[in-house]
Amino acid sequence: MGSHQDSSRDDSRDHLPTPATEAGRAGLDALLAEPGRAVVALDFDGTLAPIVADPDRARAHPDAVPALAALAPQLAAVVVITGRPAEVAVRYGGFADVPGLDHLVVLGHYGAERWDAATGTLSTPEPHPGLAPVRAELPDLLERSGAGAGTWTEEKGHAVAVHTRRAPDPQAAFEALRVPLTELAARHGLIVEPGRMVLELRPPGMDKGAALRAYVRDTGAASVLYAGDDLGDLPAFAAVDVLRSEGTPGLLVCSGSDEVPDLRKGADLVVDGPTGVVRLLRALAARLA
Repeated sequence: MGSHQDSSRDDSRDHLPTPATEAGRAGLDALLAEPGRAVVALDFDGTLAPIVADPDRARAHPDAVPALAALAPQLAAVVVITGRPAEVAVRYGGFADVPGLDHLVVLGHYGAERWDAATGTLSTPEPHPGLAPVRAELPDLLERSGAGAGTWTEEKGHAVAVHTRRAPDPQAAFEALRVPLTELAARHGLIVEPGRMVLELRPPGMDKGAALRAYVRDTGAASVLYAGDDLGDLPAFAAVDVLRSEGTPGLLVCSGSDEVPDLRKGADLVVDGPTGVVRLLRALAARLA
């Protein structure tokens, strides 16, 4: 992974930006040459949906679904990979019953859940046994942590997240909770995944990289594009790097955020948040039409 190019300076709606890295250019070329064998994979929050203070109010960018519906029929597959429950991402994204998105797949809980647009079916495993005691102990831990007012928890079914974005000092609250939450998670067989002012307690072995590798393998894709914005997307970036080393071209897109410099640094292309992602999807659809 290497340097990046920021496409936010170009206001042309259908301009297809050139990746700054050789590997990224090869990935884009492969996608354009054989779109019917390409997978486009996307994170949800911060990539298709703008980040908001209350995750329950997150919704896909208003132009995201039309852009995906224009692009998807020309590809092997479009998959949304998210830490949210799949059903929530489908609802907040407005992905159900959309012409052109017949074969969209949403992998929720980092791949533990799967929703298929073609059938509307949702498959989900039993929750990890450590989640119940973690939920029971969290309120007392948060009260004793001194993290401050405004810290709150989000129930995610197969995980639980602690948000600090509403705290008076979000970063201080985030740092104050890192160690106690990590210790709590470890006692019950879970791990902590840090994100943008959020710490998520979830089962080990669940990450976007594993989900993406399995999906690319199952679809037999000849190229892959992955777009994300947060620390939880780093495993997917690493997965694309591994796929490239094995001969599958890939393009890594950062939905630009100054809060996650490692992701920007590792991207082949940086776009201006969900608006930039929509422009990229629309430009790809126009090029392939």
